[in-house]
Amino acid sequence: MQHSHLTGLLVVLGVLALTTVLGWWWSRRDGRVRPVAGDDRPTASDGARPPQLATLGVPAGVVTLVQFSSAFCAPCRATSRVLAEVEGHVDGLHVVEVDAEQHLDEVRALAIWRTPTVLVVDANGRITQRVSGVPASDELIAALRPLLAEAAR
Repeated sequence: MQHSHLTGLLVVLGVLALTTVLGWWWSRRDGRVRPVAGDDRPTASDGARPPQLATLGVPAGVVTLVQFSSAFCAPCRATSRVLAEVEGHVDGLHVVEVDAEQHLDEVRALAIWRTPTVLVVDANGRITQRVSGVPASDELIAALRPLLAEAAR
């Protein structure tokens, strides 16, 4: 009897430790601007911009933030506000909001696993960075600066 109580206690402690580690990992990742490695970038077969971007209304030749949202996503509304603020402070930036439920083929092709997800697209149509969760405006602006400077050349 004593042994089963100890086993139960150890299982509970193990589950608590695991959920604590996973929660810490999730919070460290959520809302962070992360680079997209060259091998992970979705592209056309010739290495050009992914054809899904044109389908979603992403203009060519402009640095663009593409936000994937869904109707019942509270963080999506917060992300929309952050992106509108960033767009208001940064010249030469375009923002496109996409209803993920209406564009499932593009969502799959671009590996969008949750909403909100924001893709940072450079002026050449390459997806250079991505954010899952609500981004911090200052971190997003810092990530955009080199892309905007390159686009201005």
